This record gives sequence, structure tokens and C-alpha cells, in this order.
Amino acid sequence: MNIDPVVNVLKSIAKPAASLVINQAQRNETVVRTLKQFNFDPVQPPKDVDGVYVYSLIEYGVDKPEVLLNLFREREIKNAFWSAYTSNDPLGFYNEVQKFLQGKDSEFDIRLMKIELRSELEEFGEIFIKVAKRSKSIEFQPFPKWNLDEYPTEFKSLIREKIRSFCGRQFVFDAFKQFCNKNRSGYFTVVGDAGMGKSTIAAKYVWDNKSPCYFNIRQTSSNRAELFLESIRQQLTKRYQLQNVEKANLADLLEQVSKKIPVSERLVIVVDALDEVEQEAGGNLLDLPTALPERVYFLLTRRPYTIDKKRLSAPDVPMEELDLRANDYVNLSREDIKEYIRLFLKVDEDHKKALGQWIQDRKIDEDDFVEQVATKSENNFMYLRYVLPGIAKGDYQDLSLKQLPHGLQEYYQIHWQRMGMEEKPQEAKVFILFILVRIGPISGEMIGSIAKQEQHDVELILKEWVEYLKEQNIEEQICYGIYHASFLDFLTKKTLLDEKRKLFKEVLESINAYYEQETA
Repeated sequence: MNIDPVVNVLKSIAKPAASLVINQAQRNETVVRTLKQFNFDPVQPPKDVDGVYVYSLIEYGVDKPEVLLNLFREREIKNAFWSAYTSNDPLGFYNEVQKFLQGKDSEFDIRLMKIELRSELEEFGEIFIKVAKRSKSIEFQPFPKWNLDEYPTEFKSLIREKIRSFCGRQFVFDAFKQFCNKNRSGYFTVVGDAGMGKSTIAAKYVWDNKSPCYFNIRQTSSNRAELFLESIRQQLTKRYQLQNVEKANLADLLEQVSKKIPVSERLVIVVDALDEVEQEAGGNLLDLPTALPERVYFLLTRRPYTIDKKRLSAPDVPMEELDLRANDYVNLSREDIKEYIRLFLKVDEDHKKALGQWIQDRKIDEDDFVEQVATKSENNFMYLRYVLPGIAKGDYQDLSLKQLPHGLQEYYQIHWQRMGMEEKPQEAKVFILFILVRIGPISGEMIGSIAKQEQHDVELILKEWVEYLKEQNIEEQICYGIYHASFLDFLTKKTLLDEKRKLFKEVLESINAYYEQETA
């Protein structure tokens, strides 16, 4: 059938590339109406290739910018798509589209509108496959795996969600680039507290560079060495056309890959959340190699750790860490936080109007709002991800933000469970946590004196909680405190730590004695 009338109708309802479809139900109605306009059955698609292609274009094309609609109407693109479909070569389709666009005005328009071409081609292909399956025609079998990226499908939704409101963090990418430039290979680790944006940094790097990657996720049990190896093996095999590597370990895989990397390129493998890994003691986490070939690098992220839990040893491999909590990066992180807040105020379609009205109703200067909320965030992006929508919804009457949003409480509840506090509590742990909540920052020695615990035992418990604590050097003593004020606020509401419990009578007396000593 003639595709031009269909494209012309889709153009009449097209929106700019930056627009978001807010009402999915409304969009679905438009799709059904357009299908019927061209005599398609919304329930049962046609069985021929041309019909399925046009049908798919309607399902895909509602609200898409004209430049994409014009692209899919081209005969060369349609032929390239069907060739890639039948040969199960989605990346080949992407390459053919790039060749077709080269030097054309549409190539410039796509760049100008910041359209992620690879994602759009992948979305169309996925819709085509769904329509083809509904057609129940054997002509479309076998159905290909339509993945236009080298990284796994299971991480795509996570990556897209993480980068949806990404901003800043350029100092991290600059530091990693410098590390790669000055070393022939190596491990570069980004360290930071929960909510500081480590996973988002990893996702952004993968998105921009299409790097092989693995995201350790404890909740889904995707955090074991054998799963990591299998995923990376598949990614490298696909990327470098490796042969007979079904049983190869990571070190052997990297050796084979190193022979295929062009001289002007390097391989960067991104691994997020080493702290989430579950693995028996002994050896490196995820069995990361103790030696790396030239031009092979790992970009890792993890929460703070003690030296005994580092579990990454490679004596002859360059290693570097960037700690987001370090004084050198505090001001840079704060600028990123402020940019993130402004993103909500100026760009975010879901919240900018309500936030603007909230500020206007209270006659608050916008810059003052940004500064105050940035200060309260303590450079924690996760805090802002929940608090800013909460402000937009009217959960707060002023900037005191005394009540935490429901979502953030759930986030902290996960921390609480990971600290083992939902299990039958041990008195020593409860005493120490109670002291940290009541005082802090405080030295391990002082905690031991108040709780009447051996300092060694105190240090062991503090090590278990290192990722939830921040260390400060006060008068040449290492002191510990809860890492974020909002997390501290959450802890104070826990009945387990209620000072009225008989359990804490003696501890409170010790704390009072400590205060008297400090003020004497």
C-alpha cells in the first residue's frame, strides 16, 4: 500500500522531538483511530510484510517528529529494515541508516533535535516484531532479537531511567579519561554513599559510549560472579565476533579481545555496585582479573568499604579511586546538585509548573530556593528525586521539609533491613546505633566507653555499617556519624531506638555523663 498518506496523517499529529506524551490513554486512542482511518483492524494486523510495516509505523509514529516519519517512508530504509530483520542483524540496520543519512539535511535535523537515533530504530523494530507476532503469519518467523546496542536488553530500562534527568558529573568523566590516557590499562573506581549518583554515572557512561556493562542488583539476585561472567562473555562475543569462548574465563576473554581492539581504541567495561555482590570469601569480587591486557579498562562503582572488604587486588595493574565524598569534590557535587534542581524547575514537564507555582505563592526567590534545597540535600541526588516531586505535589508548606516523602522512607527502610535490624537485634548493635543517633559524630573509643563495649567489638560493628556512616577527623580522632541528615531523621522515628525503652536507661545515663564531661 502507499505509505505517503499514512505519513502525512502522522505528520499532522506530530510533536517536537523534546515533547513527552503525558496521556498514554489519549495516545492509544489516536493510534486506534489512525489504524481504522486506513482500514486496519486494531485487533488483528495484516499478514503481508508491507501491511505490517505500515501498521507498525502507525503504532510507532504517533507523536514522533517529522524527520523520523520521513525516514521510515523511504524505500531504502524499508528494504534495509527487512533485510536486517530476516538476517537477525539489527546493528546492520543501524549502520545502513547511518550511511543513508550521511550528508543529508535530515542527519543535521536529527542531531539538532538531539534525537537518539539508535533508540528510535530499536523502538520501531520492537513494535514491528510485536505486530508480526499478532499477525500469526509464518512469513515473519523466526523472530529476531532486536537489540541495537552491544549491552544487554535487561539493563536498558534501568539505564534509560537513570539518565532521564542526568546532569553534571563531568569532573568524574574527566578524571576517568585522564586515568585512561596516562595508563595502558587499569581499574578506576567511583566511591560514594547511597544516593550520590554512582549508578547514574555508570549508566551515563554506558549510554554515551555503548560500553559492555553489568549492573549488580541485589533485589533481583543479579549479583553473582557466574551471572556477571556469562553476561560479559555474551557482550564481548557479540562485539568482537569471538569464537569458541563458551567456557572461557574473563581473563582469557580479555586476552582474545585485546587482539581485536583497533590501535586507536580502548575497551572499557562498566561494573556498577560492587558492594551488592554476593560471593564466597577469597579472590577478587566477580573474579576480576589480577592482570589486564593493554587498552582494557574497568570503570567500577561501589559504596564506601573497609580494606578487608575491598577484594580487588591486582599488584601490576594501575588503580585509582575517586571518592565523591572527598573535600576536593564537595563544591563540584554541590554545583551538580544545583543544576539538577534547576532541571526540575526549568525542564521537567511533570513538575516544573507546580514547583514554579509553589515558589511564587510563597514569594521565594528562585535562586534562594535552589540554594536552600541544595543545602538540605547534602549532595544526595536520591534525596532530591523524592523531595522535589513532593514539593510539587504540595507535601510541604515551607522549606523546612520536616516530613520525608513516602518514597524516601521506603528507600531508607531498605538500608535498615540491610543493617540487619529487622532480625532479632543484638544489644551491642542497638546500643551503638542508638548512640550514633543521639550524639555523633563520635569516636569509636567514646562509643565503647558509653556502651560499655570493647573498642575492638565496636570497630567490628562500625565496619559492618561503613557504607551508611561518614567519617570525620576531629581533633586527630576518627569520628563516626550517620551519613545523611534525612537518614538520621528516619532512624530517630524507629521504635527500636526509642529512648523510653528500658533497654536504654543505662546508655542514656552514660550519654548524659559524657555531655557533662564535655561541658565541664
